Amino acid sequence: MNLRKTCLALAAALCLAALCMAALPAVAQEADKATDLFELLDLVEKGLETEKAENKQRLEAFEAAKENQEQLLTEAKAKLKGLEELSLQYEGSYNDNERRIGELEADLAEQLGQMGELFGVVRQVSNDLSGQVWDSLISSQLQGRKDMLDQLGRSKELPSTADLERLWFELQREMTQQGEVVRFDATVLTGEGQTETKSVVRAGPFNAVSGGKFLVWEPAENKLRELTRQPPSKYLSTVEPFEELTEGVEVLALDPSRGTLLNALTDTPSVTERIGQGGAVGAVIITLGSSAFLLGLIRWFIIWRTGRKVAAQQRSDHVDKGNPLGRVLSVYEDNRDVDAETLELKLDEAVLRESASVTRLIWIVKTVSALAPLLGLLGTVTGMIQTFQAITLFGAGDPKMMAGGISEALVTTMLGLCAAIPLVLLYDTLANSTRYIIDVLDEQSAGLIAARSERDHVGD
Repeated sequence: MNLRKTCLALAAALCLAALCMAALPAVAQEADKATDLFELLDLVEKGLETEKAENKQRLEAFEAAKENQEQLLTEAKAKLKGLEELSLQYEGSYNDNERRIGELEADLAEQLGQMGELFGVVRQVSNDLSGQVWDSLISSQLQGRKDMLDQLGRSKELPSTADLERLWFELQREMTQQGEVVRFDATVLTGEGQTETKSVVRAGPFNAVSGGKFLVWEPAENKLRELTRQPPSKYLSTVEPFEELTEGVEVLALDPSRGTLLNALTDTPSVTERIGQGGAVGAVIITLGSSAFLLGLIRWFIIWRTGRKVAAQQRSDHVDKGNPLGRVLSVYEDNRDVDAETLELKLDEAVLRESASVTRLIWIVKTVSALAPLLGLLGTVTGMIQTFQAITLFGAGDPKMMAGGISEALVTTMLGLCAAIPLVLLYDTLANSTRYIIDVLDEQSAGLIAARSERDHVGD
């Protein structure tokens, strides 16, 4: 009894505090209208008196309603007891129903027999076929199959005869379409992000082509999509003839992985991109190698033309100063009256001068042919340094982080060898050609000196 009085007193105190807090805004509104402190004090006093009167009335009303608390508590207990009895009744009904459901399910399983196994097989086959249809390129032409298969795979009822026939039909149609080449209209997502209706040629479940480009099936978008980057030209060149074919046989590059290899080929760098992976060292190798090779070709043409002129001069009795041999012979003609020793010196000077002219600039080809592999080795070292830096920063878990350095290392080595091998062959060709011309000049010069010495001998 004392505990109940304490609780009632506490509740009364809380109610009074709430009422006071509710009255504070009204006093604050009246205080905003005060013009000086005295007026404000009067308003506060009036407000407190008003609140005291209101609180007294509320307290009296609360104490008057105290006698009703017992009645309300009795009614609440009676209602609680009734609800507890109802809960026990529902709990008994629930247990009875659970037991009955178990008995019915056992009876159903017994009556189904082999039909239950058939139901499980139908659900499994439907789910498997639904997964295949989801990724199948044939769905770009035959749409709306997955919803039916999903519904059949999730169904908890025995399939009807119509459902079984539809499942068999979809299995047979999927197998049949895998062996056909079909032309149809479909919505295609272009490389610019636009959707267009295009004529598409599908080669079984492997490839779809349109407008001379390969397409891939996007199950999430339920659309065909143009590859943002097409595979190399040796594969892409087979698309247009195959697409334009109306009868007969034509070659088409097929992707047996149904898109995986095709996407991998699009990631393969082109020749320009591969060369660009060589970085600054690769650019230096290409610049030096191409310049030296071009210079070598020019010198080879000049030396080849000079060799023909020298050969023509050997067969001619007329001295032509437009070739090295003719200029050497002109030195002999201009110095017929000098002694053999002086003539020998003059001819040697002429041969050296012509030899320097013939072999001019071919040293550049030789130097670059030896320098290119060294630059390739330099690129290999710098590429491996980048690889080890990537391993230090990111670890060895992701090979793509190391691919840049490894590519530079290998590409620069390749470029160095590709530059050096033709330059070595070109330099040997130039050296042999110049050696032939110089040998002819030495031979002719020696012959002229011998003839002069023999003549001088006879004169003595």
